[in-house]
Amino acid sequence: MLFSFEQFATLNRWLGGFWRIIWLNLLWTLVTVLGLGVLGFGPASYALAAYLDRWFRHGETPPPARAVWRSLRTQGIRPMLMGWVLLGAGAVIGVNLLSLTDWYLRAANLAALGALLMIGCYVFFVMAATDVTGIRRQITTALLLGIGSLHWSILAATGVAISWALMLRFAVPLFPLLGIALPAVAVAAILRGALPAPDQPDTVRRDDASASGPIRTPDRAAPTPEGTPA
Repeated sequence: MLFSFEQFATLNRWLGGFWRIIWLNLLWTLVTVLGLGVLGFGPASYALAAYLDRWFRHGETPPPARAVWRSLRTQGIRPMLMGWVLLGAGAVIGVNLLSLTDWYLRAANLAALGALLMIGCYVFFVMAATDVTGIRRQITTALLLGIGSLHWSILAATGVAISWALMLRFAVPLFPLLGIALPAVAVAAILRGALPAPDQPDTVRRDDASASGPIRTPDRAAPTPEGTPA
């Protein structure tokens, strides 16, 4: 069976995307390890989210290593601070789950852990794709995005969990190549529909026009019959 040119192009595009995801996962691991985990988790996650946002919403696929290096220098220390906040909150919740015995306190901490995981999945995309500033506002925005897309988040989490289980059962070498990138790709796919599309330069923004007043058109003189003075 012969493949057409379009089928070969589609196959090449999918294989290229698969390799790009593996390369991004390796770059995330490298940056995290070089940052000793605590220092590298936030910047690595931000760089991964920034690349996936440009890829899924803008259709841009620059060389991953160069793009990740540029993203690491863009936000300065802010991704690192966000990583510290998430890791610190996770440590507190983990200690509570191991030490508390009352079921309602454990249930409350489990709910807090679920909210923290949702925030951790979305907050670096908020930093990369929106103009929201401040750690508190970014965390709140990430939580609202996760809750607003809760059904997609649940489906994505289920798909990622099944993929992880299959890899750990049948293809263990794939897990270090795709383990972190899979949930990030799922969140990027969700936000592709949740966040507004990038503005086009030739698009007239109706909301801006309405905010600045009604759109006025130049007055045109009505045509007059021949021989009649205007």
